[in-house]
Amino acid sequence: MSRHSHRNPYLLVLYQKYLKDQETGGFIRKAAECYSQGTLQRLAEHDGRLVRRAAVLALGFLADYEANPTLGKALQDEDRTVRTSADNAIRNVWTRAGTEEHQQQLQAILRLNLAQHFQEAIRRATELLDSVPWFAEIWNQRAIAHFALGHYREAVHDCHQTLEINPYHFAAAAGMGQAQLQLGDHAAALESFRRALRLNPDLEAVRVQIARLTRRIEGR
Repeated sequence: MSRHSHRNPYLLVLYQKYLKDQETGGFIRKAAECYSQGTLQRLAEHDGRLVRRAAVLALGFLADYEANPTLGKALQDEDRTVRTSADNAIRNVWTRAGTEEHQQQLQAILRLNLAQHFQEAIRRATELLDSVPWFAEIWNQRAIAHFALGHYREAVHDCHQTLEINPYHFAAAAGMGQAQLQLGDHAAALESFRRALRLNPDLEAVRVQIARLTRRIEGR
């Protein structure tokens, strides 16, 4: 990973105070006052691991979808805490594309899926995708609903659409693997799981799936 060398920024002071006081609100407020999103993205590639931790943490609270590539790269960081923060942060920014109204509608679909109202989630997602077909997370949420209802081919399609728009969406890659597994397409499932693990090397459940499928395909 290419890194930018700087003297320690003020963000590091804010982060060390946060570690001491555990006042998330204060850390986020001061980070927002002092730094633009673009600067935080640059600091996410700083030489200092504590600076990278601070920047990725702040991006998770403050950034919009434009930070997606930066956080996708941070999933590969040598520092485990950076990777863990990036996992949390990138899931947040996936919901922050489009307008505020689009984001509110997505949140409604998320709540429908959590409540297991999958048919209504599909209906709402389909309606929203007519307006914003480039909003990857809507495709992903519809895939989740399709999978829950046993619509595995539809789930594979929607996961594929998600990844076409957002190539960092490791959850869609893993979800596609699960749907392909249900369809009995073990070779395709293995490739999807490998793709998910390349995007996010800390997906241990996916790593287990890869080992199991590899043994099955190779007949061991």
